[in-house]
Formats: sequence, C-alpha cells, structure tokens
Amino acid sequence: METKNIGFIGFGFIGKVHAYGYINLPMYYEGLPFQPVLSHVCTSRQETAEAGARMIGAPHAVTDYREITANPAIDIVHICTPNHLHKEALLSAMASGKHIYCDKPLTATMAQAEAVAAALPDYRGTAQMTLQNRFFPATMRAKQLIDEGFLGKVLEYRCCYLHAGSAQPQAPLRWKLSSEAGGGVISDLASHILDLMHFLLGDYARLTAATSIAYPERPCPEQPKRMLPVKAEDCVMILTRMASGALGHIEATKIATGSEDEIRFEIHGSSGALRFNGMDPHHLEVWNEGASASPGGGTRGWTRVDCGQRYPAPATGFPTPKAAIGWMRCHMACLANFLFDIAAGNPGNPGLSQGLYLQHLMDCCRRADRSGTWITVEN
Repeated sequence: METKNIGFIGFGFIGKVHAYGYINLPMYYEGLPFQPVLSHVCTSRQETAEAGARMIGAPHAVTDYREITANPAIDIVHICTPNHLHKEALLSAMASGKHIYCDKPLTATMAQAEAVAAALPDYRGTAQMTLQNRFFPATMRAKQLIDEGFLGKVLEYRCCYLHAGSAQPQAPLRWKLSSEAGGGVISDLASHILDLMHFLLGDYARLTAATSIAYPERPCPEQPKRMLPVKAEDCVMILTRMASGALGHIEATKIATGSEDEIRFEIHGSSGALRFNGMDPHHLEVWNEGASASPGGGTRGWTRVDCGQRYPAPATGFPTPKAAIGWMRCHMACLANFLFDIAAGNPGNPGLSQGLYLQHLMDCCRRADRSGTWITVEN
C-alpha cells in the first residue's frame, strides 16, 4: 500500500486528538486509501516535541514548523497550534503543495485570513478544516432530512455551545482566553456552531452580536498571584437572519455554570422540527407536524432516532452501530473524510474556503459587537 508521511505542528490537546484518529482509523474504516505514517512532531520546545514523538512513535521531533511544511518527505501537514500561529504555517504548507488538516479557526484575524485567501488560487493540495460536529451520524441525518424537505419552510432556530470552564474568577488566563493568541469564545466555540448552522441551513444574510467578559482580570497560569487583564470575550450572543429568511439565535459561552461540553440545536419548520444535544449524541430528535394529534394525542410527539454509530460505507460498523457514540468518533469520521478526499483529488470539504467564510462570520460578530448594529454577511 502507498504510504504518506504525516507531520504535526503543535501537539497539545488537539494534536493528540488528530494522532489518535490515525492510530485507530483502521478499526473503523475499510479500504483506507493509503498507509499513514506518523513522521514528525513540532512544538515550541525540543523536550515537548520529543515527548509527543515518543507517544505516537514518530521518528522526528523538531521545533521549526518549516522542517515539516517545507520538507519534501512530508505529504500531510496538521496545524494544531494556537490560532495566531496558523497563518505562517498555512502559507508555507500551501506554497509547498502539502495536504493540510487545519484546526479551526483558520487564523487569528481577518487580515491573516486574507493572506491565506490570496494564496488559495494557486494551491493545488487537499485541505480540510477540523469541523467535526458535522460528522456525528445525528447531524448527518439532520442534514439529510433538511435537504429532503422534511422541515418544510425553515422558520427559526436556536443553537448554543456551552462550557463552564471560565465561570469562576480563579480560572487562569490560558491562550484560549488571550486576545494576543487569537483566543476568545467567538474563535473557540462560536466558530463550531456558526459552521454547523451553515452546514444545515445555508448562508447567513445578516447578524448582530453582543459579547461579555465575566472578570476583568485572571491569574497568570505560571504565576497565579499575578493578575493579567482579560481582553478576549468569554460569552457571545448572536442574532442571525439567514438567506432563507429564517431568524436564529446562536450562543457560545464558557461561563454557563453547570455545563461541560454541550452543543445543542433546535430547528423549527412549517412541517417539522429537529433537535440535538451533543451530550446525548446517539440521538436526533424529530417532530413530524403531520402526525395526528387525535384521538388522545394520536401519534404526535418527539421521536428519538437511534443514529448511534450508523456511518455509511466504508465505515466498518465497529464496534457496532448500536453502541453509544462518543466525541472522538466524530473526529475520526472528520479525519477519514479528509483522507478519502486526498485519494480522490478533491479540494477538501469543509475546506479552506469554508475556513475563510467562518473567519468572515467571526469578523462580522466582532464588528457588530463594537458597533451595536446589524452587519451584512458577504457570501
């Protein structure tokens, strides 16, 4: 079987998630188009690069991303660094014609994204954004039902991504809450659900947004007694008007006390409704407006559809479609989608163009927050 060498730029939490996917994919997908070889790990310090390389059996540990992006031996580049470090690695990998798997968001700022956009017409590789929430069987089934017209005219929706990690003032100011690193909840969490609603419901037309910062200062991670100013938001509320005319509400927050990692959506249409909760990803809930309500309630009510791990071929069905699905499984499905697109010579979906669109949406949210007005979304 053909082999392709993989290099990871950044090997914190999300880098490990991507590597886990490669290690376990053969159990879950038949006929993988090539043999992935985990070759390089790059981090900012040699000791962490070496620790990551040992963990996954990679022979090379480096501290300069160009030893991956400009290395003729590397076929696939994973960009798993903090957001403000994405742009230079992306541009280098694109210039070298590498296949690219990039964690969201594309970049830290709209200006950085525009530099990527300028390079995109000359790029010939396959590139995909890590937007794994599209790849739960339940969200895939929701997309099928919507495309089949099950909802009729989409009337309204609400979608949220709730965390509680910043609800207490003693939570340290790590990079995901640092504006200098391109952090903030718009980039970290809202990017996922802005994409998910775009995937399900199509283009946005207009939006307005408001953000908040719960505490003006937080402890420095390395020196807890030293307080640092907080400049990146930890809560955002977004009101949207879709191109279809449907009105929607999106909320992303890290101060929702009592939440863990909770993505939820409800979509209401003239002939039906759908709802999903990522804390119960096994099920998609479906409401059929045409079901009879009589006698005595008839058959009308919410139906919990057992989507489970019912992935289409070439998924293997391991361990069983009936087994409860977990968060890592949708990451593996997202990664498998990327690998099969490489083999087919496809540009990648959701690709860098979707990353650029999400960057524009996030920029619209920030501009709306600053101005207190509705912002027109360019599609």
